[in-house]
Amino acid sequence: MPMPVSPARAAAFDILLQVEQQDAYASELLHSERLSKLSLADRALATEIVMGVLRWRSKLDSAIAPNSMHELEKLDAEVCVALRIATYQLLYLDRIPARAAVNESVELVKRARKTSAVPFTNAVLRKLVEAAKASRLSAMSGRSPAELAENFAHPDWLVEGWVEHYGIENAEIVCRYDQTVPVTAIRIAGDEVLEELGRDGIGLTPGTLLTSARMVTQGDITQTRPFREGRVFIQDEASQLIAALVGSGWRILDCCAAPGGKTAAIAWRNPQAEIVAAELHPHRAELLRQRVRAANVQVITADAVSLPVDGGFDRVLADVPCSGTGTLARNPEIKWRLKPEDLKALQQKQVAILRAALGRVAHGGRAVYSTCSLEPRENEAVVEEVLQSVKEFALVDCRSELERLRSSGELASHDVDGLLSGPYLRTIPGRQRCDGFFAAMFERRRLLRADGHAY
Repeated sequence: MPMPVSPARAAAFDILLQVEQQDAYASELLHSERLSKLSLADRALATEIVMGVLRWRSKLDSAIAPNSMHELEKLDAEVCVALRIATYQLLYLDRIPARAAVNESVELVKRARKTSAVPFTNAVLRKLVEAAKASRLSAMSGRSPAELAENFAHPDWLVEGWVEHYGIENAEIVCRYDQTVPVTAIRIAGDEVLEELGRDGIGLTPGTLLTSARMVTQGDITQTRPFREGRVFIQDEASQLIAALVGSGWRILDCCAAPGGKTAAIAWRNPQAEIVAAELHPHRAELLRQRVRAANVQVITADAVSLPVDGGFDRVLADVPCSGTGTLARNPEIKWRLKPEDLKALQQKQVAILRAALGRVAHGGRAVYSTCSLEPRENEAVVEEVLQSVKEFALVDCRSELERLRSSGELASHDVDGLLSGPYLRTIPGRQRCDGFFAAMFERRRLLRADGHAY
């Protein structure tokens, strides 16, 4: 008869299996109802195991492979996940007894009704216990893309592209940051909530990019009244900066609005504006309505390429679907799912959305194109392709808008140069304590006919 498995490891196993088999996102599952009944300690351990396994998956597989008589690709998903859970604890968690790590993973295999694989799982893990000390994580670096990919558990092709575009030093900084637990950043709707959060035991430090941002150093922000009432929002600082770049207008369009963090920030900055927030998928549009409570925001379910709204928007945000490679510290499963060929399809969709978005901009209005991707093919290449076919639009140097934000007291960072790559906004994970975002700004200008009149 199977022995009971600890709630933390059982939850971690179920989540990792769902990520593996259903392309689910760990960050969403870790904040779902399935963890609500766990103690704080069990919730913390489940989160540590899930994110650790996903961050270090290739390193774990490299440790398992020499001790297994079967190729990992041929193992049942349940067995593979159980092996990775134990291996992560053996190699990376000093306070977990090896006996507990091994025995509970064996029990997880039994719990999954893979009884024929129990002896195999036990044998592999017993061998791993002997090798664990020699394999433990030590100070790492990398002198080549291959070394960075191996040492920091990233796909080769991804690291090679970063080294080519950003240089070996920045590529290592990104890889190293991706393997850490990112800070929780929040946006506050006014300083009056700070005292209330303090009374709730929430420790905060100032943001590094924006004066309206704070970093959570202590406590669970989601259990506070200001969070539940929508006066505090969990949102990465780079994401907040994208919303700030949009600026002010009387009629604003957010083309790909879910999950709603940028929409809410734009509405807070523009309380008198008419704001239209579009989302393709009905269930995500409904979540958007729940999360963005501002009365001046109209949520519609529609394709960003063919929105059922008239043009003439002062400001348009096209925060397009992308690979998400700037968010690997939060979403490590992305690096194992993404393939080089995926970028071509993403780029085609991004070009179509940006062209449609620019068509909604009024004369004299501006549009912001943004991604949370580090890939040039989704960023500069998209902008350059679209600019070739939209003669009435000019690229706006993001420096001017960042300088405006700094002059107004909204931008906390004094290193404007560090936020720029040519005319574009670019944050690099690890260089800044935030996700990797890209943004380009466009302005629609009137063209002159042969008779000298604008049109």
